Amino acid sequence: MSGLQKTYNVLGIMSGTSFDGLDLAFCTFYLDNSEWTFQIRIAETISYSKKWVDTLKSAETADSNHKAISESFGSYIGKAVNSFMKKHAILDLDLISSHGHTLFHDPAKKISFQAGEGQSIFNETKVTVVSNFRQQDIQLGGQGAPLVPIGDLFLFKNQPVCINLGGFANISIKIGTEIKAWDICPVNYVLNHLTRSIGFDYDDKGKIAASNKVNGSLLRQLNALSYYDKQPPKSLSREWVYAKVWPIIDSVNYSSSIKIATITEHAAIQIAKAIPSNTNALFTGGGTFNDHLISRIKHHCNAVQIDIPNRKIIEYKEALIFGFLGVLRIRGEINILSAVTGASKNHSSGDIIAR
Repeated sequence: MSGLQKTYNVLGIMSGTSFDGLDLAFCTFYLDNSEWTFQIRIAETISYSKKWVDTLKSAETADSNHKAISESFGSYIGKAVNSFMKKHAILDLDLISSHGHTLFHDPAKKISFQAGEGQSIFNETKVTVVSNFRQQDIQLGGQGAPLVPIGDLFLFKNQPVCINLGGFANISIKIGTEIKAWDICPVNYVLNHLTRSIGFDYDDKGKIAASNKVNGSLLRQLNALSYYDKQPPKSLSREWVYAKVWPIIDSVNYSSSIKIATITEHAAIQIAKAIPSNTNALFTGGGTFNDHLISRIKHHCNAVQIDIPNRKIIEYKEALIFGFLGVLRIRGEINILSAVTGASKNHSSGDIIAR
């Protein structure tokens, strides 16, 4: 495909830390007078089998054969793409842009690895693939995260604040033509682990949290974590949760339901603290469907207007933006901002696999 087109039909692919499934978003991006717009045409989430959940979880250990798992997962993604395209009769796909599934992320050690080898996706689909977006930023001294802010800047330009409630909550704040962004706190990554311990995949609409009391002592310990005092750029990871959050949660003998209520309140407090006063904030991600969490955020920042978009954007905004990162990469344009990752410079990142 030609790099400098005005229209791009892209399949953006995202797999989150909560193992919800593989998000596929077939999008069209339009460029007109230096302004980008988009349409999410078809989107769906493919749930992982127990085998893939177990495989990806087992690959989080240091002694796993990460390359073999990454190649196998890439083939799985490629086959899923082929099925998706056939099911929806998609014949005009220019590009596949895949984030993959993060197995580990530790920028202090210059490590970030996403399973889902781009070459394996290409081998199955024979469509140009962009993948491996984070590694170059790590090599340039950055956090390798967050990557979504470039999409917030260009695709959601009328929204002063964008917040995604996924495995972790992250925020983008626009100041003129500049943007700052960081990971706020864990959300579904911790909540879903706790709900599974009592037989639920997730806390539907926050009903468990809403019907249980918050434990003040546990809440104070969580809110005192030193990460919250650090200035951006900064990012969170599964490794940080295991090192800092689980020891606090596991040290107290409370029911999982009380822990769920307390983690929900903790997330609401930290998210509310991150949002500037008297502004509008666009909320997306699976946590947006947690009515109790949203109500607690509103309680802690009542001067903020919370905007909830349509379901496609709520569920597929990250897949959409990774599709956009692929477009910018193909065009040779900046798709990662040093101001938010801490890298030594802005850059165009991602491995391109093409014929």
